[in-house]
Amino acid sequence: MGNSRSGALSKEILEELQLNTKFSEEELCTWYQTFLKECPSGRITQQQFQGIYAKFFPDADPKAYAQHVFRSFDANSDGTLDFKEYVIALHMTSAGKTTQKLEWAFSLYDVDGNGTISKNEVLEIVMAIFKMIKPEDVKYLADDENTPEKRAEKIWKFFGKKDDDKLTEKEFIEGTLGNTEILRLIQFEPQKVKDRLKEKKP
Repeated sequence: MGNSRSGALSKEILEELQLNTKFSEEELCTWYQTFLKECPSGRITQQQFQGIYAKFFPDADPKAYAQHVFRSFDANSDGTLDFKEYVIALHMTSAGKTTQKLEWAFSLYDVDGNGTISKNEVLEIVMAIFKMIKPEDVKYLADDENTPEKRAEKIWKFFGKKDDDKLTEKEFIEGTLGNTEILRLIQFEPQKVKDRLKEKKP
């Protein structure tokens, strides 16, 4: 019950996070200090989370995407993330195992939380992703995926679904695991776009 000194991370949470993420004790303790400075209450609100996300994407508008990411990690739906939820969010979006990442991606795309994904939900997330791609980078995307509608259509076609069908988590994970192309389409990886730009330069 003893909730250790407010400035230190409890041993239980520390052990659990080390077990479930790739972060070291040192990293976790340093982040916790920073987290408490930014969020003295020990909880981060959706606005604060969007603010942190905005720092990662200074040239884009990550607000819509950040809202979806926040929703997918707010495990108890209380409108805030505690340190544990926050670290797991960082881990999953940066270094999680592929199946873990896909479970998370499924919850990201399952906007209404009903356990299946509809074509409209795919479009909603893809539109949020497109807001984070700089307009000048969009022209480097292939013709059949250079608008949110085209990309959503391409993803949906890949799963062989009709417009009003639903996609289950099992179908989503199995289908995506077997295809790197679809994995690329459902993710937002600005670095890959940047790398491609470098290749195109003389």
